[in-house]
Amino acid sequence: MIVLKTGRELKVMREACRISAAALKLAGSAVEPGVTTAELDKIAEKYILSQGAKPNFKNYNGYPATACISINNEVIHGIPSKKRVIQAGDIVSIDLGACFEGYHGDNAATFACGDISEEAKRLIDTTRESLYEGIAAAVSGGRLGDIGAAVQQYVESRGYSVVRQFVGHGIGTKLHEAPEVPNFGTQGRGIRLMPGMTLAIEPMINMGHYDVKVMPDGWTVLTKDGSLSAHFEHTIVITPDGPQIMTKP
Repeated sequence: MIVLKTGRELKVMREACRISAAALKLAGSAVEPGVTTAELDKIAEKYILSQGAKPNFKNYNGYPATACISINNEVIHGIPSKKRVIQAGDIVSIDLGACFEGYHGDNAATFACGDISEEAKRLIDTTRESLYEGIAAAVSGGRLGDIGAAVQQYVESRGYSVVRQFVGHGIGTKLHEAPEVPNFGTQGRGIRLMPGMTLAIEPMINMGHYDVKVMPDGWTVLTKDGSLSAHFEHTIVITPDGPQIMTKP
């Protein structure tokens, strides 16, 4: 069931999103050669707790950390580790969220560690822009498929592929609510978009083929062909005047 949020609910949810966005910005600004993914995770967790919120990924279905930190050909769900040291030239995707007074925020971004290749820069830029293409299509009266179609068209026109196995989602009092929000699809298809709907739109874009595989840890998702992957996400609310991003830094 899709839950439309009231003005009171959105006020609380905006605070959860503010905390999520600030935590992501802090962790991303700490990406540099020699830093471990566990250190980035600690930065995010410390901030979220300092704001009177809780990391909503931690212990979610057994996940052991505050953030998912995925490097290079890791698509999503990389588990932070003291042994995982970030190197110059890496691209680092950080996905995290906060729960505040029972409401959730969720966001992600891919960060460059020092100088990266032009190909990696182009992948990051394309993924970021595809997110905003999807958000722009999330208008009241439109269809859910409009979002995925906008992302897919933008990405594939630039020679990249859209991950199919993992998608965005509704969000509110639960981290994952209905509906699922694919990053691919057909314009004009799917449920009608309505004011009060809150969605986490999150393109996961591969430089190579869209096929992925899950590692034996049960969490870390890699590109099957070893190509680079990037990930961006915002939590938005649909309003009569257009979509609003709640996880702006």
